[in-house]
Amino acid sequence: MALESPHRFSVRRPSKSRHPLQEHLTIARQNSDRFIAHRGSMDFDLARYLLTGKEKENTACDTPSKQAYRKELAACLLKDSNIGSKKSRILTFKEKTPSVQDGFLELFSECASTGSVFKSSKSRRYIPQSAERTLDAPDLVDDYYLNLLDWSISNVLCIALGNTAYLWDATQSTTSELMTVDDDVGPITSVNWAPDGRHAAIGLNNSVVQLWDSSTNKQLRTLRGHSARVGSLSWNAHILTTGGLDGFINNHDIRKRESIVQTFRGHEQEVCGLKWSLSGQQLASGGNDNLLHIWDKSMSSSNGVTRYLHRLDEHRAAVKALAWCPFQSNLLASGGGSADRCIKFWNTQTGACLNTIDTNSQVCSLLWNKHERELLSSHGFSQNQLTLWKYPSMVKIAELTGHTSRVLHLAESPDGYTVASAAGDETLRFWQVFGTPVTLKRTKSKDPAGAFNNFLTNIR
Repeated sequence: MALESPHRFSVRRPSKSRHPLQEHLTIARQNSDRFIAHRGSMDFDLARYLLTGKEKENTACDTPSKQAYRKELAACLLKDSNIGSKKSRILTFKEKTPSVQDGFLELFSECASTGSVFKSSKSRRYIPQSAERTLDAPDLVDDYYLNLLDWSISNVLCIALGNTAYLWDATQSTTSELMTVDDDVGPITSVNWAPDGRHAAIGLNNSVVQLWDSSTNKQLRTLRGHSARVGSLSWNAHILTTGGLDGFINNHDIRKRESIVQTFRGHEQEVCGLKWSLSGQQLASGGNDNLLHIWDKSMSSSNGVTRYLHRLDEHRAAVKALAWCPFQSNLLASGGGSADRCIKFWNTQTGACLNTIDTNSQVCSLLWNKHERELLSSHGFSQNQLTLWKYPSMVKIAELTGHTSRVLHLAESPDGYTVASAAGDETLRFWQVFGTPVTLKRTKSKDPAGAFNNFLTNIR
């Protein structure tokens, strides 16, 4: 009567009729008690054969049928590899194990609007860490509340340096002077291109705004209505909106002799940020009173003062940096000054604050990427950097350094790939932060006989 083995499974001697390979596989199963957490990428059939198939055997007694069986089994398991080769690996990954860095980069590239990180990774674009080009900008006024840089759809950059406005043609890489003013009028406090890419509005320290034709370098008109300097400008078709140190916001219809058609009153101090939405239906204004106002075009009054749609007071410093989202019409990003240091995102229909990010430095300017869900911010002390954020996760993609003073202004090229930054260190730098630029041809006005030419003959 056979005695039971103290082990869980009874050990029996193999009979003479059992195949030698079966004997080895049985013994391996009985002695395999090691736990391995993850075996999904291991070929156990191959490993077991390599471990057990080369035990010392008396192969001289094998019959031709046994030798043929062993040869066929080796061909199936090893797939034409050399059984005796020292290069054959046991219990190895079939594919190269992904590194921690590769895994992080894949996760990082996918954490965006959908929130899903389990998609296949997209090709990651290269972001140069240094400026592509650096130009001198002497006499650039180091004033947080001014707006002295803009890039037209004709691919011409306008920058105000002291009392003079200069044009840099990005297509030809040439520089020219647009206009200059006397000391009792200047310095220039704001510049903004009209939608046609030909006419420019120039705000001055003496409270007036001048309209200039960049093709002829001639002044076309002077707009009045403020009692102090005009530090912010924004176009909406034929309407030029101006914001002044007096806290007023005026809408000028350049087709009319009496240009002011609406006045917005809501700020108690200087209006330092103005941006019309891409649809032209809403206007965002930021002030030195730490307030952000949203104005709706449908609420405009032609015979009185227009009230704001929303009064947003969550910033703790001046609100200059404003940027409307290109892929969501009612999404606005705003940035606060040195006592606030935050970027906030707003639903301008409801007035709700969607998210707040503390950047740990003064937010001077904001730009959305037209091609990806990304936001670029420029900052002051202590790093004076440009920071690229992924939206909506607000994970930092890159930080670009090089300026030695606060980066006051940002402007985006017409193709949406190159960004120009102007800082208090009196330099103008160009960054390929949004991708590889394409060759641009000079864009002509869509309406050459439209509003900007009509008022030349009607109003002199």
